[in-house]
Amino acid sequence: MAEVTFEQVRRDPEVRAYIVKANEMLSALGFTEHGLRHVGLVAERAMGLMAELQRPPRLQELAGIAALLHDIGNIVNRHDHGQTGALLAYQILSRMGMAPEEIAIIMSAIGNHEEDVGIPVHDVSAALILADKSDVHRSRVRNQDVSTFDIHDRVNFAVTHSELQAFRDERVIRLSLVVDTSIIAIMEYFEIFLSRMVMCRRAADRLGCRFELVMNESRLL
Repeated sequence: MAEVTFEQVRRDPEVRAYIVKANEMLSALGFTEHGLRHVGLVAERAMGLMAELQRPPRLQELAGIAALLHDIGNIVNRHDHGQTGALLAYQILSRMGMAPEEIAIIMSAIGNHEEDVGIPVHDVSAALILADKSDVHRSRVRNQDVSTFDIHDRVNFAVTHSELQAFRDERVIRLSLVVDTSIIAIMEYFEIFLSRMVMCRRAADRLGCRFELVMNESRLL
């Protein structure tokens, strides 16, 4: 079996088409951006976490591949897109010649990244969860009419900076946000993202770390 690389997957025409079309579908439904920018950032952050926590290089790469593919199930339907995406990833990675043991890691990570049903079942899964849930930023908002923002638009638009960091010696994974409180009250963030933060705490636990949420330089979790 071939050792399929992150770059091979990133450049694959089928992968890129699915990411682009899934993002177009979500745009039609009014969701925030889930395209090449999002999956690229999630991949960068997932691989960065794994590297800082000194996980093996191949697991770092698998985390990046899982991040690239984690939202492709949206081309079928937003509902259960993690499970659908895992099956699509199986077909893609099998075609590319990846070993079944590695495909299994990626499938389970993709199938467990949604906060309603997901569980950080291994390190790659945990890294994907943390990286995905950390992408909160005004650049994701596609609606140009501020007067029609729903709470998801408002919360994302209020975040002017987000950063995910791992501190190996302190065993801490920290999500730092800069939030414009003239746009939202801090409580509004938790109205829609509390379940995501609980999932991040569990993912950090899986990686042997404590999860911290810092907003405007104040630690909230």
